[in-house]
Amino acid sequence: MSQLAMSSKPITNTTGGRPHVMVVEDEQDLQDLLRYNLSREGMEVLCTDSGERALELARQKLPDLILLDLMLPGVDGLNVCRTLKSEPATAGIPVVMLTAKGEEADIVVGLELGADDYITKPFSPRILMARIKAVLRRAAESQAVDDQDDDCLTVGEVTIDRGRHEIRIEDEAIDLTVTEFRLLNLLATRPGRVFTRQQIIEAIHGGLAAVTDRSVDVQMVALRRKLGDQGSYLETVRGVGYRFKD
Repeated sequence: MSQLAMSSKPITNTTGGRPHVMVVEDEQDLQDLLRYNLSREGMEVLCTDSGERALELARQKLPDLILLDLMLPGVDGLNVCRTLKSEPATAGIPVVMLTAKGEEADIVVGLELGADDYITKPFSPRILMARIKAVLRRAAESQAVDDQDDDCLTVGEVTIDRGRHEIRIEDEAIDLTVTEFRLLNLLATRPGRVFTRQQIIEAIHGGLAAVTDRSVDVQMVALRRKLGDQGSYLETVRGVGYRFKD
């Protein structure tokens, strides 16, 4: 893997400052390479080789993005991702997974848990930086939309609390995965609009190849089940996709 040349356009976080990236990688040579290339792109870089330590640092530092190896000693990357996405304070931190090519099943699980992208090893540093830029850009765009919208949206007995990243039905919290939360929020924010499965994949997962139309259908079934009677708001438009009942 070659070193990455400095890009002409600096990357910024959602507040316009230098992005803070946490690298979680137990292979020292790769950790050093990642630190070097990220630093050359003007990012603040924090590194650790432990899943346990990654959780501690994420809660303390709240980085703008986490580059997370799946194969870690002790607490592995999937469990780190699951824990981060289950806690309101860290649920919104974008996670980019580093995986081996043979870990397709783990990639799918990670994306279901709310990871924003994945990079397979060995990788090109240029491609890595392009993907990181894309994730940071989507995070900034999502934050801009959230800033314009009210923190809470209530439809029927369903309340979507974007600030807390929570769903409640009659004041009872509903346990959704990050992907399910994003799916419900996407549809409920634009009631009546029909989203194709590909549009949903683009909006929630950035068009990642590992997420298929079938994955969207599975997520919708699970979301309807968790919403109970309120799941009737989620309508299937045959041959097209899904919408939130207007």
